[in-house]
Amino acid sequence: MNRIPFFSRLGAVALLATTILVAGCSEEPATGPTPTPAVTLPEKRSLYELVGDHQRKIRNAPGRTGILAEEKRYSLLDEELIIRDFFQDREGGVFVDVGCAWPIKASNTYYLEKHLGWTGIGIDALDEYAEGWKRSRPNAKFFSFLVTDRSEGTGTFFKSPDIGLSSTNRNRAAGKKYGASMQPEELEIPRITLNDLLDREGIEKVDLLSMDIEGHEPKALAGFDIDRFRPDLVVIEGKNRLVAKYFQVHGYETIERYIPFDGINRYFRRKDGSGTASNPPDEG
Repeated sequence: MNRIPFFSRLGAVALLATTILVAGCSEEPATGPTPTPAVTLPEKRSLYELVGDHQRKIRNAPGRTGILAEEKRYSLLDEELIIRDFFQDREGGVFVDVGCAWPIKASNTYYLEKHLGWTGIGIDALDEYAEGWKRSRPNAKFFSFLVTDRSEGTGTFFKSPDIGLSSTNRNRAAGKKYGASMQPEELEIPRITLNDLLDREGIEKVDLLSMDIEGHEPKALAGFDIDRFRPDLVVIEGKNRLVAKYFQVHGYETIERYIPFDGINRYFRRKDGSGTASNPPDEG
């Protein structure tokens, strides 16, 4: 329920780099004419160079003005800047960070709390993050739960040996999506719905919902009454069609403006645009 490490997220880039290196080092046939390649292979590049190219491309994308042009401080990619841009550094909001992991490193919400006075809730299936949140996030509460569509009993969760791959899905936790075959630890974690946790904590309105839970998003959203809590902005990792359908049905739309700056997450807002202190700049 925590974030996939940066290089793991770019597994496709790693595969490309490996393909390039292998192709560049293969031997020619011992006999017969050398075949003419159908295409010219790119020059050999290291993975670090390819990742650097990717980051520079994002950094120089058209429309990167204002807050988006700043350097991010805490989030893994530029989630922090996009969130700040949407709210235009509005102070005193309320966040819910599902799959929060570390209190500061790779956090989508630490800037809001530390610099803008927001309060909120961090939730992760792994309770090993609790002490860090208690120490570093004085205006937020941390809870260790499996956020899902019901609150009773426990649910199975797989803790991956690789930081950031832990999931309710064994194969994801084993890293099979990235060509690995690790042995995750199977855990039983108390279940809860977002509705029940927010009601228990007396939260009636959510400004930001951030969710990064490795494919478990549809189950978590099934236990969240979005029409009641009406988050102004939702940040969700991945491009799951069931997730997209959920937001469409509930009157939310993808913010197209942010797609060039973040290929990992999707950002949703209410179509009516109500509830925000400052609307983000128009797309285009």
